[in-house]
Amino acid sequence: MAPARCGSLPIPTRWDDVDPAWMTAALVDAHPGIEVAAVELRLRDDGTNRRARFGVTYAAGSGPGSVFVKAESDVDGRREIHARNGNLFNEPRLFASGIELPVDHPQVYAVVIDEAALDYLIVMEDLLDRGADARDATRPLTVDQVANGVRGLARLHSRYWGRVDDHEELAWVERFLPSDGWQAPMRAGVPYGIRRAGDALPDAVRALSGDALVDLWVRYVRSLGTGEQTLLHGDAHIGNTYLLPDGEVGFLDWQVVRRGHWSHDLGYFVVGALTEADRRAHEADLVEEYRRALAVPDAARPAAGDVRLRYRATPAHGLPLWLLTLLSDVHRHDVSLALACRFAAAFVELDTPGAIDALGA
Repeated sequence: MAPARCGSLPIPTRWDDVDPAWMTAALVDAHPGIEVAAVELRLRDDGTNRRARFGVTYAAGSGPGSVFVKAESDVDGRREIHARNGNLFNEPRLFASGIELPVDHPQVYAVVIDEAALDYLIVMEDLLDRGADARDATRPLTVDQVANGVRGLARLHSRYWGRVDDHEELAWVERFLPSDGWQAPMRAGVPYGIRRAGDALPDAVRALSGDALVDLWVRYVRSLGTGEQTLLHGDAHIGNTYLLPDGEVGFLDWQVVRRGHWSHDLGYFVVGALTEADRRAHEADLVEEYRRALAVPDAARPAAGDVRLRYRATPAHGLPLWLLTLLSDVHRHDVSLALACRFAAAFVELDTPGAIDALGA
């Protein structure tokens, strides 16, 4: 079921403005008959997005004991940045569509989109209520956990394998493109990211200019428009994952959802979620695990050699992106550096430039 699109629900400018009547309107379509008695602001984080966690008690009916609310950032022109790179409304549109996502993700109760104000709001479940453990690069996943996530991505990709255009509710989903909204900040910032990372990077990466890395990124992104196309999470790095008590890996923050080649999600997740040692020892098995897990006709299943080649190209995305992120406060420095180093090591060891050449990109 699609969450409610509460057109009359205002997007709060301050989290203190959220009151029982507001929360009732946000939750009543998912939980008919409820009346919220009180809300308690338990956590706020106003960074790349505005996020808050609220405790909820009820005067009538029953619903979740806590919810997580997410809105667009109003800091440092980030909503304009997100609009330029095509990411601003992707997540709310995805959840408002009610489209099936056969991988664990937060349940969404209500969505509001205000295109004129470049703003949106999503009211969703508090994953802590399911015992979810949000992960980042300083707490990598085990090989078995990554295998679980790989199978989840295979389910998602299989559902829309060659069929994104069959779903009118996904007509708005864009292809990955090397637009100026992506390129301009990367070309300006990646050289400084290389300097900031310094000796932590392999010599072969430090020897490259920022423009050289971004040029490879452009060729890589163009390659995502070739071959088997599907619905992509688009930003499946470890910081957008959580681990449930039963070992299931879930994916959140769907702002970069795109249509494109399946290999993008696979490589971005595997390289970023494992230590370098675990990735070296197990990536071949994990890539094959993905190929086996695809629920597609045998004639559509990619050959093992093609899967490996595509996987080898994927660090071309993560490396410049995390070198750029090193310069910002979007993520902690230790998180960004760990990911930059993982993608740099994979870039060299997998001969990513050679893979991009072999793809003819």
